[in-house]
Amino acid sequence: MSKIRVAVDAHAIGRRQTGNEVYIRSLVRRYPRLAPEIGFVGYTCCEEGDRWLPDAFERRRVASNPFLRLGRDLASKVKQDQVDLLHVQYTAPLNAPAPIVVTIHDVSYIEHPEYLPWPRAQQLRWSVRRTVASAAKVITISEFSRQAIAKAYDLDPAGIAVTPLASQDCFRPVNRETARRRVAEKLGFPQPFILNVGDLHPRKNQIGLVHAFRALLNAHPELPHMLLMVGKHTWFAPKVIEEVRKQGLEDRVVFTRFVDDDLLASIYNAADLFVFPSHYEGFGLPAIEAMACGRPVVCSDATALPEVVDGAAILFRPDSVEEQMRAMRDVLLDQELARRLEKKSLQRAKYFDWRETALRTLDVYYEVAAAGVKHPAQHKELVAR
Repeated sequence: MSKIRVAVDAHAIGRRQTGNEVYIRSLVRRYPRLAPEIGFVGYTCCEEGDRWLPDAFERRRVASNPFLRLGRDLASKVKQDQVDLLHVQYTAPLNAPAPIVVTIHDVSYIEHPEYLPWPRAQQLRWSVRRTVASAAKVITISEFSRQAIAKAYDLDPAGIAVTPLASQDCFRPVNRETARRRVAEKLGFPQPFILNVGDLHPRKNQIGLVHAFRALLNAHPELPHMLLMVGKHTWFAPKVIEEVRKQGLEDRVVFTRFVDDDLLASIYNAADLFVFPSHYEGFGLPAIEAMACGRPVVCSDATALPEVVDGAAILFRPDSVEEQMRAMRDVLLDQELARRLEKKSLQRAKYFDWRETALRTLDVYYEVAAAGVKHPAQHKELVAR
């Protein structure tokens, strides 16, 4: 049997695309050791992306502009490379010359288009629908997302592969005093803090977190904690920053944009509490990263989060400021509760493993390469509801 050739759209690497970048980066670094019999081709759009690809990968540069990349550039290079399949996230190129494996992390653009600027939501609805209609296999990252994708695109859930995410190796418990000193040196404040990680975005519910933090300080003014928000400033960031100003919290809330994984690991370890109040998550990777560092977690009971934390965190309704405030208060004021949650965090984080995720994804590649193009909907009419 001839060697299988797999093309991986790795344009997200080096572009600070948070979960999408972590996902593809974590897979490609494990592939050569797990599947030396496969020939891999990686398509990147920057030097950092090239550096992240393992030596075993053939490297191809594609356009960073999505219209150029998806319109002609990626498809022409895939055709030249004569691969058995192309793995993409969300959107495949027009007239893709190879069977498509597509990973869809969530369908928030369908279920909650208000979370995105209107043109972006419409573009995703059209392009992902087209990709799913021609895909040989759909992959997603949680049971919640599997059911949501099946409903949105009229697919059989059994035909959608679930490959959960995991924390990276750098996220592990370290000496907390050392972590605190490093955070104080890098970010400029020595106070204890509550941590939130994620792009400033409507679905991440940071405005609700600001309100809950204000309520916490009103109820317990003796608490010395700052609120640290780590994440990319999107189009929604000015609204979050303005809400901080309205609540009179300019001296208690700190924003830092992208930080590298090494510093982020120190930040997780230094935090007294990790709070994740999202309205919508396909998985919720920062919660598992915090757990891998042994930190207590409180998070919303929405979408994939209860499935992912599985009893290892305190849950609250994302629209309830009171419930969120009480969850934070209980952990900060009850050291025994915090210690129990720390133990549960470490146990839960061990359940997720990038090696296992990579192996499951490779199984999909073998299936598609052996079977040829087969649409998971089994040719049912595709209607995005």
